[in-house]
Amino acid sequence: MTDEKKKDREETGNQDPATDNKKTAKTASPLPAINFATFIFSLNSSALVQLGMMEDPMTGQKVKNLPLAKQTIDVISMLEEKTRGNLDADEAAMIKNILYDLRILYVKEKG
Repeated sequence: MTDEKKKDREETGNQDPATDNKKTAKTASPLPAINFATFIFSLNSSALVQLGMMEDPMTGQKVKNLPLAKQTIDVISMLEEKTRGNLDADEAAMIKNILYDLRILYVKEKG
C-alpha cells in the first residue's frame, strides 16, 4: 500500500475498504426478502416507470421508453409461461393480473 493511501485512510478514519462496506451494509435499511412475488413486483415497477406512469427514482421525472417497457412485459410473460404449473394460486393470479394491467397500459400509451 502506498503512503498516500495510508495517509488518506488515517485522515478519513477508514482502515480497510472491505470493513467499511460491511459497516455500511449493517447500518443500511434491510431489503425485503426475495421471493417470486417481490421479483415480479419489481419488474412491474420497472415497467410502470418505462411506461411513464411512475417517476424514475433516479431522476424524479416521468419518461416513457416504450420499447423497454415492451421488453419488460415480455420478460414477465416469459416467466409466467416458464413457471406455469409451479406457482400457487395467489402467485398465478398475481402475475396474470399484472400482465393484463401492463398490457392495457402499453396499448394505451402506444396509441
